[in-house]
Amino acid sequence: MPVSAPVTDLFDAVPAEERAALRRAARPGDARPMLATLTERYFSDPQWIFERKLDGERCLGSRDGARVELLSRSGQSLSGTYPEITDALGRQECDDFLVDGEIVAFEGTRTSFARLQQRIGIHDPRQARASRVAVTYYVFDVLYLAGHDLTALPLRTRKALLRRALQLSSPLRFTPHRNAEGEAYLRQACERGWEGVIAKRADSSYEQRRSTQWLKFKCGRRQELVIGGFTEPRGSRTGFGALLVGYYKRQRFVYAGKVGTGYDRTTLEELRARLDRLESDRCPFASRPRERGAHWTRPRLVAEIGFTEWTGDGKLRHPRFVGLRTDKSAKDVVRERPGDDTRKTS
Repeated sequence: MPVSAPVTDLFDAVPAEERAALRRAARPGDARPMLATLTERYFSDPQWIFERKLDGERCLGSRDGARVELLSRSGQSLSGTYPEITDALGRQECDDFLVDGEIVAFEGTRTSFARLQQRIGIHDPRQARASRVAVTYYVFDVLYLAGHDLTALPLRTRKALLRRALQLSSPLRFTPHRNAEGEAYLRQACERGWEGVIAKRADSSYEQRRSTQWLKFKCGRRQELVIGGFTEPRGSRTGFGALLVGYYKRQRFVYAGKVGTGYDRTTLEELRARLDRLESDRCPFASRPRERGAHWTRPRLVAEIGFTEWTGDGKLRHPRFVGLRTDKSAKDVVRERPGDDTRKTS
């Protein structure tokens, strides 16, 4: 398999004491991304690295010879949505890899999930190429390279191999990180209007599940919720008044409140059309919300919602609509709670 350098040269970056973790293996057929755990215990620690939390769509980029594929975190193909990213991976000299990263669109200097929404709904490569929304793929990890499984290697070593194997120029970018001052970086991120910081244990292996070896420091609260209904618009508003949203708890669909802000006119009209197709006579929530004139829908659509906090009775305070998500099943949406800080120093 041709690569940008002989395999022995590529893996020169692997320290001798880590070579046993570098395994020849078949390409993984159903890889899933490693997910970070939310925490509110912020810290600085030399055994951790700190990356900017990007506001985009998680994506695994795979190349096997001439075949290039982009996959969402749920395994859906994104190749038709981001053909320029597929092209850039296909131009690499290295032709055998599986990398992890985030696809983003910028609004000024900030990554904007709302702007990226204009690309998420496109699946025709020709239409995507004609879009005025430029995208960038920020790559931050590599799982597989030149016939070798890298997931057991420490994160720092995987990052070194990633930079060695790929030429990361626009629209591909390497995700930079800091080696210290996690709390100061979070303050800077919040001042700049970023979403937050991801803290990663520098010697962590790559786990294809949610892990406490990667932690999320958020500037504001956001989480995915499922749409279970909507209210009628009032006055001059079109589309709908508010979305009625919830999450799953032990198979019960729990009401989390109504979301009435964050929409432009186009979103109101397009989303109303989708909601009408899902309308149902049956309330999907375990406990019926006391919302006058509510329309119920089958709980299929997943929305990203920003908010300030959870109230004592389990409702969202000051919620706002950010965008629809297509990379997560409604049944997988649960209330995200800060996990235990399980950092280890040995």
